[in-house]
Amino acid sequence: MLAEPRRIQILELLREEGSATVKRLSELFGVTAQTIRQDLDRLTQEGFILRDHGGAFLKTIPEQVRSLTLQHSEHMDKKRAIGREAARYVHDTDSLILDCGSTVTELAKNLTDKKGLRIVTNALNIALLLGSVPGCELMMSGGVFKPPTLSLTGEKAEEFFTQLHVDALFLATGGISEDFSLTYPGLNDIPIKRAMIAAASSVYLLADSTKIGKPEFASLGSISMVDYLVTDAEIRRQDILSIEKLGVKVLIAR
Repeated sequence: MLAEPRRIQILELLREEGSATVKRLSELFGVTAQTIRQDLDRLTQEGFILRDHGGAFLKTIPEQVRSLTLQHSEHMDKKRAIGREAARYVHDTDSLILDCGSTVTELAKNLTDKKGLRIVTNALNIALLLGSVPGCELMMSGGVFKPPTLSLTGEKAEEFFTQLHVDALFLATGGISEDFSLTYPGLNDIPIKRAMIAAASSVYLLADSTKIGKPEFASLGSISMVDYLVTDAEIRRQDILSIEKLGVKVLIAR
């Protein structure tokens, strides 16, 4: 992998996980520790990260956690529309898993008037948003705190979701590859996403159109593992046809 694409992927991983060691990055990208140190030095010079002993962390993390804001705040008009559209498929008394992320958070903002929901999430900000809604039963997974997504990850979180069965999962993704695989910046959350999918009768993927054709580092598998894609009106017609050929119904937010 060329240096610049690798640095972009390192930065995306840090935006997802908050920090990483030189050793782990070296193993993930298949390059020497010295090469990773050079990448981190460059990202530090450009003002994106701060170096730590043996690794690096995202520069914005402390303020982001204090203010409970998410790292990815681009394309918010599309994400708000997707959140409103997805809320139409939630009914009173449904049991739901809500994944972490900015688009699923927009869905959560549109659920406060639903009655008798049972919600399970690994996202701290979503728990704080819905946990005080009268009549809403909310549960959180255990796990290790991941600051950029304000979420819990790791084996404890995965184990928690394997014990559940819910009506619907609203799933996030980092990107969708050209062959329509769901991809993420890091490997840590892949087992959790699989456990969430296995626990749900219906799976709704919330992803704006800009994510299509822009893969991230780690693949979860084909988009065919979900039932519905909720996206915005700028999705290309040819992408709709390709996705629906894979058995996924495309729902357009207006």
